[in-house]
Amino acid sequence: MSLFKQAYDALICNDVDEKISLTNKLISYQGRKDMGPKFKIRKIPIPGRPLKPSLVNFNGAPKRDKSDIGMIKNIHAICHIEFNAINLALDAIYRFQRMPIEYYYDWIKVAIEESYHFTLLRKYLDSLEYQYGDFDAHNGLWQMTVDTDYDVLARMALVPRVLEARGLDVTPSIRKKFSGSKYSKMVDILDIIFEDEIGHVKIGNSWYQYLCKERRIDPIKTFDQLIKKHIGTNLRGPFNIEARLLSDFSQTELDYLEHPELLKD
Repeated sequence: MSLFKQAYDALICNDVDEKISLTNKLISYQGRKDMGPKFKIRKIPIPGRPLKPSLVNFNGAPKRDKSDIGMIKNIHAICHIEFNAINLALDAIYRFQRMPIEYYYDWIKVAIEESYHFTLLRKYLDSLEYQYGDFDAHNGLWQMTVDTDYDVLARMALVPRVLEARGLDVTPSIRKKFSGSKYSKMVDILDIIFEDEIGHVKIGNSWYQYLCKERRIDPIKTFDQLIKKHIGTNLRGPFNIEARLLSDFSQTELDYLEHPELLKD
């Protein structure tokens, strides 16, 4: 048995229910001292996913206003983000096979929690007589995964610390949007996701700092270089300072995010 093979099998699985089942079975590796043999690492341009939703570029994604259908599209968009997040966590396990054992404990936890988030949202869509896949979606989250598949440090820097941390920034405003609507059940779901995502970003921060220390490189300057390489522009606020502090961003890092132009060479 190999954690890496099982994570790969879940990652490339196209059937949603089977993917969730395979992901949840990874819990059997928690606490083990041996993750099993290494497994061949492949580039994965597109992970396992159902035929729908159709993927479009960001500008072609469905517009989400405050009408009933707009609110449902918003729920669907969040559901798609959580589906992608399952694949992100699975790839973090499968692709980087030479990390300390605790790294795999952490990312198994993330994968299982992301599958729970997706399941909550999917069930809520079902209760509204819609299904995951009923609307188009964009593929930006997975593209960053592909772009950082060359180095675990780049992955830890840019997926948890940028993409997932952005979720911490925007969730309060999304929560407010739902709280005064007939879709207020989303508030409870968003609260669960938000609490778990603080932990996920914290995990990403922990391993990013570990890798920077191991390689004897400056974490803030390295982060700035990776932002310029992969995003090309400074990250935009506003930033949820309280949530980012809870997820172990340092005050120095937060100062950099708000004033990147002040970073000294």
